[in-house]
Amino acid sequence: MRRLRNVKIVATLGPASSDYKMICALFEAGADVFRLNMSHGTHAEQAARHAIIRQVEADTGRPIAILADLQGPKLRVGVFANPAGEELIEGADFRMDLSSTPGDAARVQLPHPEIFAALEPGASLLVNDGKIRVRVKDCGKDYANCVVEVGGVISNRKGVNVPDVVLPLAALSAKDREDLEFACELGVDWLALSFVQRPEDVLEARQLARGRAAILSKIEKPAAVKAYDSILAVSDGIMVARGDLGVELPVTSVPPIQKRLVRGARAAAKPVIVATQMLESMIEAPVPTRAEVSDVATAIYEGADAIMLSAESAAGKYPIEAVTTMNNVAMSVEKDPTYRQVIEASRQVRRETTADGIVAAAREIAEATNIKAIACFSQTGTTASLVSRERPQVPILALTPLMSTARRMSLTWGLHCAITPPQDRFKGAVLAAVKIARDDEFASVEDMIVVTAGVPFNVKGTTNILRVAPCDERLISFSEPE
Repeated sequence: MRRLRNVKIVATLGPASSDYKMICALFEAGADVFRLNMSHGTHAEQAARHAIIRQVEADTGRPIAILADLQGPKLRVGVFANPAGEELIEGADFRMDLSSTPGDAARVQLPHPEIFAALEPGASLLVNDGKIRVRVKDCGKDYANCVVEVGGVISNRKGVNVPDVVLPLAALSAKDREDLEFACELGVDWLALSFVQRPEDVLEARQLARGRAAILSKIEKPAAVKAYDSILAVSDGIMVARGDLGVELPVTSVPPIQKRLVRGARAAAKPVIVATQMLESMIEAPVPTRAEVSDVATAIYEGADAIMLSAESAAGKYPIEAVTTMNNVAMSVEKDPTYRQVIEASRQVRRETTADGIVAAAREIAEATNIKAIACFSQTGTTASLVSRERPQVPILALTPLMSTARRMSLTWGLHCAITPPQDRFKGAVLAAVKIARDDEFASVEDMIVVTAGVPFNVKGTTNILRVAPCDERLISFSEPE
């Protein structure tokens, strides 16, 4: 099976998509990566979904990536004496403190002393996804006296966002640590880290993961946007989590932020997912709105590696239709001549290493001649990611002897991942590349492909050779001793 598009599709699993038949149907409709949302479901339920994905992988013969999304710390107010909650009136005073006494129209518990430790007068507090906004007038170590700027009904345990300060909170709660260890032992390929504010948050998760999964940082807080370059440097991938960004920042600022985050990740050759509310109406409707289709298309035009479905595939009425819609939008966009113009214009040239030069040359040769594909051998996925960064017009065959590498690479733009026998000589690598190109119908015996690899084999970071090879094994010859 080969996809007729380059951008990848991430589908979240949940109550609407937990059995073999549905997960297999989602994969056949176009899902390349499955997301396990650790905010919902038990470990037993997630383990069952993981096992089904691996069975689908075995039955289809295609590597499938699994992404475990950690919940992150949840900041919430306490409870109210009135179970229906209270209405906050614009201009009224409202106090938040550590007292466990049930709240009323004048105050409520905020059981997070770390928030009070970081607050300053003038800071905003957002409640219930930003529907209510209060501004701090004065504060101390156990209270904050506020004025209501945007009123509304506040009720038990509504979420709180603090956009104006960096909170002295670790990105990993006790639950997250348990979930991280569970997911790593289960064998997921990617860990999505919530509540990232600083690069140290990512480094902590990396230390706990111990190489068992790649780390993908969710950019969902203003502090993460400000520290993006340093967070990107220590991350394996990025998720543009537009939901929380749209709560904590003016919603009008999210589109330019999305564009900047995508370009930064592309330049670093690290996969980037655009997520949240992409086809939100398809939770209830079998067709999307035109605005949603345009939103999906925009992410593809920007060169994002992947686009993500959340509740649409996890709990919606039309999960297969949602994946099919994304697949069809992607194929339509990538056939548009304007798409190539946008991708070419947004390419950031980086020629710092031998590997950079090799992959750039591979793209240029492929696009200047009648080359059918670029095949790259990679132990860790680095070479394949560099080829993907070039966004070539021809397919990319990412070849590796390691299933773990093939699975992780399945998130990256344009990569058709395949398992090959271990290679120790370049001639063997070329023959293996030719076989896969023909078997997977990327080329015929009359065609040519470009092959890149690193010699000596199985040494990280040694991409140093490029060969234009015929797909007829009888025509392959090498002057060097094999």
